[in-house]
Order: sequence, then C-alpha cells, then structure tokens
Amino acid sequence: MQQHTSSYYAASTNNQREFPQLNQDIRCDVCIIGAGFSGLSSALHLAEKGFHVVVLESVKVGFGATGRNGGQVVNSYSRDVDVIEQRYDKITAQALNEMIFEGGEIIRSRIAQYNIDCDYQAGGVFAANNLKQFKGLQEQKANWERFGNHQLQLLDKAELEQIVGTTAYQGGLLDMQGGHIHPLNLALGEAEAVLSLGGEIYEQSAVLDYQAGEPAKVTTEHGSVTANYLLFAGNAYLGELEPKLSDKAIRCGTQVVATEPLSDELCQQLIPKNYCVEDCNYLLNYYRLSADKRLLFGGGVAYGAKPLASIEKQIRPKFEALFPQLKGTAVDYAWTGNFLLTYSRMPQFGRLDSNIYYLQGYSGHGLTCTHLAGKLLAEVLSDQAKRFDVFASLNHYRFPGGRHLQVPFTALGAVYYNLRDKLGI
Repeated sequence: MQQHTSSYYAASTNNQREFPQLNQDIRCDVCIIGAGFSGLSSALHLAEKGFHVVVLESVKVGFGATGRNGGQVVNSYSRDVDVIEQRYDKITAQALNEMIFEGGEIIRSRIAQYNIDCDYQAGGVFAANNLKQFKGLQEQKANWERFGNHQLQLLDKAELEQIVGTTAYQGGLLDMQGGHIHPLNLALGEAEAVLSLGGEIYEQSAVLDYQAGEPAKVTTEHGSVTANYLLFAGNAYLGELEPKLSDKAIRCGTQVVATEPLSDELCQQLIPKNYCVEDCNYLLNYYRLSADKRLLFGGGVAYGAKPLASIEKQIRPKFEALFPQLKGTAVDYAWTGNFLLTYSRMPQFGRLDSNIYYLQGYSGHGLTCTHLAGKLLAEVLSDQAKRFDVFASLNHYRFPGGRHLQVPFTALGAVYYNLRDKLGI
C-alpha cells in the first residue's frame, strides 16, 4: 500500500487519520477524482452549498503536489497582470485579473472558519537578482495596486537585506497578502471540514475507468461511484485516465529540502521576520522557515518529471550560495513533487461533457489558484457559470514537438530564459 513521499510535511502532520478504501457501489451528486487542493477545495465549496460529494484518491489525501510544494501563498497566476492584458481582450483580462487575490483570501478564511492548524504566517517577498527584475517588481506593484492589493512595499537593496540575510539581491517586493503554511496540514484540515459537512473521502481508491453519460460512473478496484457530475482534479498525478487532459500539458518535477532545525540566532540572520521568499528568475528558488525552524528550500525544474539521482546535490549549492553560514548544515528531508505546466502558463478549467469538468495546469502557482478553482467549480454547478467560463474560454495550445519532443523543446527554452536571467537582460 503506497504512502506519502518521505517529505518534511508527511513527517510533521497533525492528523494521521486513515481514510477508508472504497469497497462498495455508491451514488452522489458530485464525484471528484483527486484529493489534492483542487479536489478538496471543490468538495468543500460544494458541500457548503448542500451537494453530496465523494472524493476518490489513488493514494493518500495530499499525496501529490498539494503535500509536497513550497508552502508559499503566492498571489496571481503563473502569468501576471501585464501578460494577461497583452494576451487577452479587455473584458477577459479584466475578469481574470479581478480574481488574482481571491485564492489567498479563501485560504485565510478556511483556516479561520474551520480552525485549521497549518502554521500560517503572513508575508511573502519577491527578490530581484538584477535591476531589470527590480524594475519588473515596480511594475508588478503598480498593477497589483490597480486590482486592490494595498499591502505591498517596494524594498531597495539595503531594506531587503534587513528582511533576507543575504547580499545577493538588488531589491524586492513585500506582499503582506502573501505568506506561507504547512500545505499538507491545510489539506488535511480541509478534508476534515468536507467530512463534517457530509462529504465522503476514500484513499487507496484509484479510478480505473469512467463512463460518460447522465449520470456518469467511475470504477475503482473494489467499488464504483455513480454521480450526476464528475470532476477530474488529479492534475499532474492524473496519469492516462483521460488522454484529452494529459495531452494538454506536461508534467514537471521540482525539488525541495528541509534542513535540520536551526538555532534562533541563525534564523534571525536568515529571515528575521519569518517571511517566505522567492526570486524572480525563470527557474526560480523559493524558501522559508518552518514552524520548527528548519530552512525549507526549493528550486529547479525537471521537465518530464524525470527523477534526480540526488536532490540534495541539486539544492545544497543554491542555499549555501545565498547563506554561506549554512555550509555543512545537515539536510534531514529531501523530496520531489510534480506540477503540471501549460503552454500558456495559465490554468486550464473546462468541460469534457455537459456534466464532466476538469481543473488542472497551475504551472507552479497551484496553492492559491486551486482554492479559487474550487470556488468557481461550485459556482458553475450552482448555475453561476460566468466566472468559470472566463477560464474555460481560454485557448489551450499543445507544446510544440508532440509527445516525443515537447519535453526537450521546453527544456531548451528554459535554458534560453535562464541565460537571460544570469545576464540580466
């Protein structure tokens, strides 16, 4: 029986509940495939509206990206206001941009409403490696303020060094509407909330097949679910259950490590105000302190989600370059997780049939956007399709090169953008 990956999050969960395996034939209003944030957010919003929901998870609640990510509450999508306004018509762009802070608001409201203990800490920093990136942060601040975020502070180099203990950056942007959490504890707290409202969650219950129709039916090894509506929410862990979805994006792996617990003095040297940090590179680094004072540091992308021989060997040089005082510090946990990258870098929400929906493709910005996605899914099933359809109307292009060449083509593009970051152009 498969369990969580050997991550810091899995080793420090508040709730060790074992959800049952589906071993019967049941009916419900909505069947959701995948107990990550997309599925749990959808289930919770739907249950609050009175829908009877059943969530099927192939392994464990939060097994995929939900329980492996950097734990950073970062606003907007993988493409921000400026790109959206250049790419889409005025009405579509306005509607998309009006939702860029909603996911973070939903997370904070969930924590408060359901008393979820997940170590939420306000404050996230975007750090500029060069002056071009710093100019981009000035533009980002102006754009985000246009859409209602007035908790932003631009930081020059000296000011940033008071917040992040390194001389590597040229400046930064502090967003107090961002922050960081223990993502697996958030997911488990949301799962408990779903159960409290009459929802059902089954682990070790991979969907083997499904039949479209009204109602739809999904089959697992030991049972089945017949439902009025079906939601695909497996994202990068959906596999080949529905090729129409897996062909729309490519899986990518990212790596995270957690050091041994650090002294109070060392924590004050690194991130004295306990904000989370991400830099502005195309292949970015992201890091923060955990509640028990470990440095959690992630970065790098493995296109096609190919496993690395040594995660620590990949990540250690990065955090030691930023913080030389950590040289030789023990790494207690090292893990990888997959996210789903779209060609447009915008999330993919849509319909496969009149009663079959999907949410996927957050391109590295899934923590907040999944929570927005669940709300939009509940809206569309409650006959309020306007906001969901803004996303459903977006074109989703396939990566060039087809199945065999899309990964090397994408990796080649990343090399180009990484070189631009290093040259500051």
